[in-house]
Amino acid sequence: MVTYNQLIKTVKQYKPRSAWQNGVKEYALQLLVEYVKYNNDIKMSDKVPEPRVLEKKLLHGASDWSEYSGNGEPLVYNIDIAERLCSPSELKKVMSAKYGLRNPNSREDWIDCQARALYQAFNLIKETYRNLNGGY
Repeated sequence: MVTYNQLIKTVKQYKPRSAWQNGVKEYALQLLVEYVKYNNDIKMSDKVPEPRVLEKKLLHGASDWSEYSGNGEPLVYNIDIAERLCSPSELKKVMSAKYGLRNPNSREDWIDCQARALYQAFNLIKETYRNLNGGY
């Protein structure tokens, strides 16, 4: 049995190797902590449902992480997303004194980039759950 407390504690111990991975870890913790915090009938000592069920609960009715990101659930402002996911040098590259904050790349805006990070954050949660559950 995996509890929310065990899952959060283990995700906190994850050692990111980049600013992106650190941002993904922050999203994973944000998803878990806010879910427990805002659901009065859930305690930290409660059993975590299997990942497929947990994902539906974390999405709050959104069909996927892209829709969740676009609904303004995690971070809303582009600069906040950029600061969470970029290293200081990467942040300098996307910031322009003349034009402000540019898109992270030619294929995505910041909301899309956040959706990708949220997807990876849930994968971190799922992998952690499986490791705690003896390989699932």
